[in-house]
Amino acid sequence: MKIHEYQAKELFAQYGIPIPPGAMADNPAAAVAVAQGLKTSTVVVKAQIHAGGRGKGGGVRLAANPEEVHKAAEAILGMQLITHQTGPKGQKVKKVLVEAGLDIAKELYLSLLPDRETARIIIMASEAGGMDIETVAQATPEKIIKVLVDPLMGLQPFHCRRMAFGLNLQGAAMKAFTAMLPNLYRLLMEKDCSLVEINPLIITRQDTIVALDAKINFDDNALFRHPEIRAYRDEDEEDPLEVQASKYNLNYINMDGNIGNMVNGAGLAMATMDIIKLAGAEPANFLDVGGGANAEMVENGFKIILNDPKVKGVLINIFGGILRCDVLAQGVVEAAKKIGISVPVVVRMEGTNVEAGRKILSESGLNLQTALDLADAAQKVAAIVNA
Repeated sequence: MKIHEYQAKELFAQYGIPIPPGAMADNPAAAVAVAQGLKTSTVVVKAQIHAGGRGKGGGVRLAANPEEVHKAAEAILGMQLITHQTGPKGQKVKKVLVEAGLDIAKELYLSLLPDRETARIIIMASEAGGMDIETVAQATPEKIIKVLVDPLMGLQPFHCRRMAFGLNLQGAAMKAFTAMLPNLYRLLMEKDCSLVEINPLIITRQDTIVALDAKINFDDNALFRHPEIRAYRDEDEEDPLEVQASKYNLNYINMDGNIGNMVNGAGLAMATMDIIKLAGAEPANFLDVGGGANAEMVENGFKIILNDPKVKGVLINIFGGILRCDVLAQGVVEAAKKIGISVPVVVRMEGTNVEAGRKILSESGLNLQTALDLADAAQKVAAIVNA
């Protein structure tokens, strides 16, 4: 789960991580009120969406007086902000963060995240802060410092010193950095974060450390432990079909293709998307109903696929193990009867109760095509694409 920058900074403040003074506003008048309360010569008005690159898209503006704050907020609120992370459609801005401008001497990059390859927490930092870290990694990988932390041992003082020396920090800035890093690590671990990122982490001309930006992602599977984090969820920032799927405990990701698919198992789902591409089409979604799915979950998943206007056909590919084929078939039939089928549907299934499942489909009276194997399924999908 992603959250907004202003929400991430609320968590930073709780963990003693320095942030600029500021507050969220959802209209120009409120933005002006926040700015006046900051009592600084320059303020920054920042669009709040779940994407990076906001400045390049016109979503971050400086203002020197109340009139400029009002003008900046008015321009940003309601805009369809397009960045390299939003895609061509962009994201509508409904909130802004108004913060005090700071006297920046240097910009750094800092992030913490679990590293699955090493089963460690990886801390990454770079003196090339304020830039796209992907670009830095490709062009100048030597500028990225990495430290691995064993989660059983935890963050140690030598980890902090190694990062500080790698960033060429000295004096008060080094002292502030080594005091802040354990707080960031504690936030990552205690809140089950999948990413904590600050870009840029700045050194001011007064030699203080401040998190000028904040990005936090959370492990969805751990949210049951954190009702206070679930309250941060902004469904307006998420795909409506993905929001709907999450309510039914379905693993669904909306994509840009034209063939919807429903599968049980992530590996089989990836293989099914390959089959769709080999047939000359593009997958419209990733939908893994899981091994423990029941007829209701299958029905809801099928409804979500058919509610996607991009979908020109559907491939259902199920291996009946824990999820029996007759349960799948019954769910598909129930969903089809309730909302109707306006596109071709190909069903390929094997495993437990497969004959019973095929009988349910054949006797349903619905226009459902049964595939005998993966090759047959691919041919039938190709026929849909070329129709």
